[in-house]
Amino acid sequence: MDSRFSRGKSSILERSLARPKTEVSLSAFALLFSEIVQYCQNRVYSVSELQAKLSELGQQVGCRILDPLVMREKNGKRETKVISALLFIKVVAWKALFGKEADKLEQANDDDKTYYIIEKDPLINSYISVPKENSTLNCASFTAGIVESLLTCSGFPAKVTAHWHKGTTLMIKFDESVIARDKALDGR
Repeated sequence: MDSRFSRGKSSILERSLARPKTEVSLSAFALLFSEIVQYCQNRVYSVSELQAKLSELGQQVGCRILDPLVMREKNGKRETKVISALLFIKVVAWKALFGKEADKLEQANDDDKTYYIIEKDPLINSYISVPKENSTLNCASFTAGIVESLLTCSGFPAKVTAHWHKGTTLMIKFDESVIARDKALDGR
């Protein structure tokens, strides 16, 4: 390798995957996220389109953080069961993103393919003021996009949506194939 590319700094491939300092200033995060919301808001015509746009952006974030999280926290071992994948998101991914665990993880009583991640006071909604005409807007759609991407890229295709219920609730609906695979793994 040409020495001019490695003077003084190590190559990115030679760097450790050990936990780097990941704290970001809360005010910087709030400013950046509010600018993202304003940017998206200027390019859509309805609240549902805005939430879809935020979810798309969140999906891009989710794809990018999955591999480093799995390498750092699980030594590269991916989850194979639905509940383990959801607990990984509730604990590990949430701590990496927001500095604390999500408040609750629940399964729907009447549907075995629906789960809920509940966050009473999500950081993502803390610094966004919503006008009265957009009162149904939930900026946690960004977080829903992250969770959807984490699950889909892990081999658990699901649709995740954000709702106002007990704070903010992320409703996760898994594909039938995921539930069938999970039952087959239990039956071994």
